[in-house]
Amino acid sequence: MRRLEYSSKGRLVPDDITVELWREAINAAVEAHKFKPDIDTLVLDGIPRNLGQAKIMDDMIDVKKLFHLACPDRETLFYRLKKRALKENRLDDANEQVIQRRLDIYEKESRPVLSYYSQELVTVVDATQPPAKVLLDILKSVNDGVYEPAAV
Repeated sequence: MRRLEYSSKGRLVPDDITVELWREAINAAVEAHKFKPDIDTLVLDGIPRNLGQAKIMDDMIDVKKLFHLACPDRETLFYRLKKRALKENRLDDANEQVIQRRLDIYEKESRPVLSYYSQELVTVVDATQPPAKVLLDILKSVNDGVYEPAAV
């Protein structure tokens, strides 16, 4: 409910509430035996989104790697973001002005997170590749270059 109090009014959810909601979700996954912190690797996507969240999370997580999905080709970036918005039926997010505003926010708020952590932790992934190749590059890096598909 706390998140809705802000987002329903078009306001950003404060960092402390965002991180607390994330922590509650992780704790629920642990309790449900879906995540075992002692043996599982946790890959975060979209958090921490800014320096405030990164600082709050310092005592909660031990960051081993940070992935920067680099897409210097603006045309490709706009195309992919628009395609994703349409696929997820978020028509307002497919608008080019909305995409530009999100990219501006990324540059101002999220990009500084890359510099917050040691550069030895940052792995740059070429996001202009097909999505499956981007995922494969991430999986290889998470496992220090050894990708072993799960047995089925």
